[in-house]
Amino acid sequence: MAALVVAGGHTVKGRESVVTVDQIDPIADALPTGNDTLSASGSDAAQEPATSAIPAPDAPQPPKPAVHSRAIDPDAVAPPEPSDQELERVEPRAPLSDLALAGPPKPPKLKMPGDWNGTKLFQPVATAAGLIEAKGYAVAVSGVDVVKADETCSDAGKSWACGARARTAFRAFLRGRAVACTVPPEGGRDTISAECHVGNQDIGQWLVENGWARAAQGGPYVEAENKARTARKGIFGPAPRLDGLPALPAASGTAPVAPDSILPADGGAVTPPTDQPEPAQ
Repeated sequence: MAALVVAGGHTVKGRESVVTVDQIDPIADALPTGNDTLSASGSDAAQEPATSAIPAPDAPQPPKPAVHSRAIDPDAVAPPEPSDQELERVEPRAPLSDLALAGPPKPPKLKMPGDWNGTKLFQPVATAAGLIEAKGYAVAVSGVDVVKADETCSDAGKSWACGARARTAFRAFLRGRAVACTVPPEGGRDTISAECHVGNQDIGQWLVENGWARAAQGGPYVEAENKARTARKGIFGPAPRLDGLPALPAASGTAPVAPDSILPADGGAVTPPTDQPEPAQ
């Protein structure tokens, strides 16, 4: 019995029955058997590659060629030939912008006495006529010669404590007022010579024109001192008269002596005062 197999338009003869292409195992059909003799009707069946062949494993990749590098000797580079022409200095190019003209930051400017603003000193204390202490500052009023508190003056051969009198007058002038002086922002232990004002009143001018201080040589108050001397004011005037003051009251008697103890001398009980009620029982 002859068998006819149709596969891809080719006819394959056999001795069994006719089978269809869908019933053929592609792997088993690719292997030849000893019982079956297959003949192709043409040469195209033998030349057609099998579409159901088992894929071959991946072949190993060839190694990549190594990249080699070498260092270049800097001495091997030949310098340019020196020129016989003389070098000429040219002007630098203009800056590209104004930022190129900016220099390094300047240090902060320190305030000098001319730049100091008036600092208010509250509750000032006059240690002498022309010396003020407040808020950690010790200020000597500029333009005047300070009259020390222990200075004495002479009047008709009699000396009197003009320094203490000038300090007392200066304290009365400053009492309850705030003084504005041109001093640095922070006080120190050293005495600072500065101009001081109370409101619109120049303190140095007030001291000299009232005769409670002398004007410094070449200062702005020389004319005011001359007027005070002529008018015999302050330390330039006579000693204050104390004879018009009322006399001290005379002592009425010997002051009583306080006892050594509040207990009675005989050790008895203390008698309560008669003007106080007896304690309740």
